[in-house]
Amino acid sequence: MAVRIYTLAKELKIDSKELVDLCTRAGIHDKGSALASMSDEEVAKLREFIASRSRPVERPSPPAPSGSHVVTPVASVKSLPAAPGMLKREDYIAPAGVVSRSVPEMVRPVAKPTVVPKARVDTIKPVSRPAFKLAPLPPSTRPPVVRSSQEPAPQKPDMKLPLDAIRSAKAGGTKPLADHMRKQEQRIAENPRPKTSMPSGRGVRPGSMAPVPPPMEPGVRPRRTPSKSSPTPVADSLLGGREVRQMARKRSGESRGILGDDEEGSRRRRFSRPRKSTTASTAAPRKTHASIQVPCTVRAFSEAIGLPASEVLKKMLGFGLQFIPSMATFIDRDTVELLAAEMGVQLNIKTAEDLEKELLSGFDAVDEGPELRSSRAPVVTFLGHVDHGKTSLLDRILGIDVAARERGGITQHMRAYTIDRNGRPITFVDTPGHEAFTQMRARGANVTDCAVLVVAADDGIMPQTEEAISHAKAAGVPIVVCLNKIDLPGLDVQRIYQQLTANELLPTEWGGEVEVVKTSALTGEGVDLLLDTLLTIAELHDLRANPDRFAAGVCLDASIHEGRGVVACLLVQKGTLRVGDAIVCGEASGHVKSMLETSKNRRVQEAIPSVPVFVTGLDIAPGAGDRFQVVDDIAKAREVAVKRNAIRRQMHLSNAPVHVTFENLLDRLGTQKTPTLNLILRADVRGSIEAILKELTKLDHPEVKIKVLQSTVGGITEADVQLADASDAVIVGFNVVPDENARVLADNRGVQVRRYDIIYQVTDDLKKALEGMLKPERRESDLGRAMVQRTYAISRVGVIAGCRVIAGVIARNARIRVIRESHIIGEYGIESLKREKDDSREVRDGLECGIKLNGFNDIKEGDILECYRVEEVARTLS
Repeated sequence: MAVRIYTLAKELKIDSKELVDLCTRAGIHDKGSALASMSDEEVAKLREFIASRSRPVERPSPPAPSGSHVVTPVASVKSLPAAPGMLKREDYIAPAGVVSRSVPEMVRPVAKPTVVPKARVDTIKPVSRPAFKLAPLPPSTRPPVVRSSQEPAPQKPDMKLPLDAIRSAKAGGTKPLADHMRKQEQRIAENPRPKTSMPSGRGVRPGSMAPVPPPMEPGVRPRRTPSKSSPTPVADSLLGGREVRQMARKRSGESRGILGDDEEGSRRRRFSRPRKSTTASTAAPRKTHASIQVPCTVRAFSEAIGLPASEVLKKMLGFGLQFIPSMATFIDRDTVELLAAEMGVQLNIKTAEDLEKELLSGFDAVDEGPELRSSRAPVVTFLGHVDHGKTSLLDRILGIDVAARERGGITQHMRAYTIDRNGRPITFVDTPGHEAFTQMRARGANVTDCAVLVVAADDGIMPQTEEAISHAKAAGVPIVVCLNKIDLPGLDVQRIYQQLTANELLPTEWGGEVEVVKTSALTGEGVDLLLDTLLTIAELHDLRANPDRFAAGVCLDASIHEGRGVVACLLVQKGTLRVGDAIVCGEASGHVKSMLETSKNRRVQEAIPSVPVFVTGLDIAPGAGDRFQVVDDIAKAREVAVKRNAIRRQMHLSNAPVHVTFENLLDRLGTQKTPTLNLILRADVRGSIEAILKELTKLDHPEVKIKVLQSTVGGITEADVQLADASDAVIVGFNVVPDENARVLADNRGVQVRRYDIIYQVTDDLKKALEGMLKPERRESDLGRAMVQRTYAISRVGVIAGCRVIAGVIARNARIRVIRESHIIGEYGIESLKREKDDSREVRDGLECGIKLNGFNDIKEGDILECYRVEEVARTLS
């Protein structure tokens, strides 16, 4: 039966390639692959060939050496059963005159025989020349051939010795080979290699090509069997570097064929380094107490409590939310508290206000004992309704004409001034009075020590006056009523007193505590009395502050000037502000480069409490109403500004869009088609921007929307025009103008730039623009009704309805609603209307006519044709 070569190789426990080679040597040809088949005769022939090669061959004894050729006998080493092998370099016999050192005999594996020409077989001395692969020969009893004295001496094999040994020999030192062999012997003696010998009494299995290793003890890893071509340590030392590398590669390749995959893999695993894990766990340990700022994201919450975000999301899904949360979803305070209760974590929840207090705690921790404080000037704020004379009264006090510089005679900016009254300073803060500047009035009330409520004697208490009263009461400051325009004839002062009493301001003339001073900004009447009253109230309240500390205060307003940068109007409340101080104001920071007086624009080097100054040096325009503090260095100022910016950004991002639900589905679908007016807002000061934005919130309508893309302080630039061009926006400039480049670019791009100097003009124009974007309201007006008495079918024309008008008028440019048995069939336009074969514009009640409807021919007798007209009416935002 035919047998595959690889199957026979497994049976004989030899390599398939070697078995193919043996087939060729045995005279079995055409077996070049391990997949080739062999017949029974060929298998028997191959087995006989292998058995003949495995029989031991007696080696003839070498001739006795002469006295001059003395060779040291080799030590007896117990070796494996011999097989025909090739001679190695370690079998080298030194020539005459060279004393050989004893070299331990190493166990050599069986080598492959090599075919040698027959002419040279007789001249081979088995142990005296380098090894060659010999052709298989039958056992012979011929005596050994003795080399004659005329034959040349055996040739030394080529060897590569270390370079230093060769140099030593040239210099007259010891022989290179002898010295190298001596060093190698010492190295082997110091680090002996353990040897594994065959147990006694165990022979070689017939037909095997390699010795069988002894059984190992349990738990002991078997040593690797040397390859048949592996040189001994001595031979390795005699080889050159290149030959050693080639032998190592050959040995490695043959080991993969001789050793099993499991043994080789286990060897690699034994010498391989343990692999370190490259993925580090980022999960924090679970906490029972944590602090977190709200609103926060799901990711931030999970990191704070030390739980995976997936668990937090699972909990949120169980709350029955109207949307599917994600790791970037912002959660409010209530949701955070609910999640913390569900997971058993005690949270210290911080809001943006709490974080701001923490930032300010370091600044307010300065010791301010009563002995460190000194008297300061009172800060007086003028509040009241628009056009009641606040700025005119302040002009009379300051001796300047501020009202003339305001557009429309209306104060649209917040200003602060300081005057001297008999050597005693007083600081005045002027606030806008109209409704748009509610926040400005609130800021003025919060920084003041005394509020002057200006009431026009001819108008009395107005809505903005009542609002100013509420701001002053919320600030907890004393109120002085200034009854202005007292010079006008026909005034009813008692009526104003009644209105003040109705707002819980009882005048002193009626037994109350509120001082009422009658003044006239035009004539100057009562101005001195007002100043003396303010100084008296300041003395009663004993206003004091510590000037020997880092300055702190509030920003009243900020603007950007060309060539000067950001200019902020700061009111110092504590300490002394000096040029060069590092300052942080809201999200702005920087050094104080220069300070100017607010009234005379004169440079000053320092500002004590209750003094307003113009400060330059901030990197960005701070918000109106932001507090400022002086810190040790600019690095700390920037750090605080960055933290505030991060808090504001998180608060802004927390206003996540509402996800769609069944309840708001129609609203969401409608908003996708909502017309939007994009605006880019530029103003001279921050307060004006806030006022305009507040007014824009009142122009809210479900069908139209205003979207402010950008609102900054400063003039209109090319960047604004490019943004408006890309987003199809309108640029609104309040008290600012575009530069020349921006103007040319806007004309080329067709971008509209609207300039205003009065805030009501902005709101009025925007209101008209939004009303124009509203879809007009469709209204139907009934004109008349007609009954179909007869129908006429005309080829290539259609069906003509012969009708009688039973009510109103049938008009040619109107529409017809077809009604049959009280059901509306459809609505169609009139294609033609004729009266007695003539086209008619309208047919009145009681007359007959012919009507041809546009695109409808299924008219029946008895149908009612209802005539109506659709009118579009413009809509308003109110």
